[in-house]
Amino acid sequence: MTDATQAILPYPVDAEAVRDFLRAEPDFLHQDPDLLSDLGLRPDASNIVDFGPAALARVSAAHEREALVRRQIEATARANHSAQAQTHAAVIDLLDARNHSDLARRVDEMAILRFGLAAGVVVLEGPGRVPAGWHALIAGQIDMIMGDHGVARMGFHAPALGLFGERIDEIKSMALVRMAVWEPSRQGLLAFGSADPEGFTADMGSDLVAFLARVVERTAERWPIL
Repeated sequence: MTDATQAILPYPVDAEAVRDFLRAEPDFLHQDPDLLSDLGLRPDASNIVDFGPAALARVSAAHEREALVRRQIEATARANHSAQAQTHAAVIDLLDARNHSDLARRVDEMAILRFGLAAGVVVLEGPGRVPAGWHALIAGQIDMIMGDHGVARMGFHAPALGLFGERIDEIKSMALVRMAVWEPSRQGLLAFGSADPEGFTADMGSDLVAFLARVVERTAERWPIL
């Protein structure tokens, strides 16, 4: 017995006893048209209880909910498949880079053309030379930007806006992933910026951008910084 039943009835009712009674006395329900009407049911000419408008409405609503969930699952599956295909193509593009500046250019093009973002930036801390096309930071600045987020930080973070240079006004959310390149390792970031405030959110997984960061790391290590 539910709380709603207790609120309607002034005395306790055993639901199993009610079921047993209706099974033993099926005519009790069939011969009470007012009760059938209250339940949204109706008897047809063959003495079979049929669904009335209220019951049909409930069935239709349940069906619509199931159809909506199915459409959402299908849309998510299509989006995941598309993202995987774009990621595979992006990796091939990155591996074809000829030098550090070409790699940075390809990261930006990948972000814009393949993922519909506003920018993609490769960041490297000093001291020491920073390749052409990469965004330079002073030592310790990456830790300041990342705070206690460890490897990845997703969502809008105002201190990271400067990474995007002239496109700073377009950036409404971002994905930041740490990199460590060359030996001895130097701290870097792979940064993506979106014009959509919901493009990257704090509760979003970072697996995809972390994977791309690892590809950029390994590709960059092909060439020394001269």
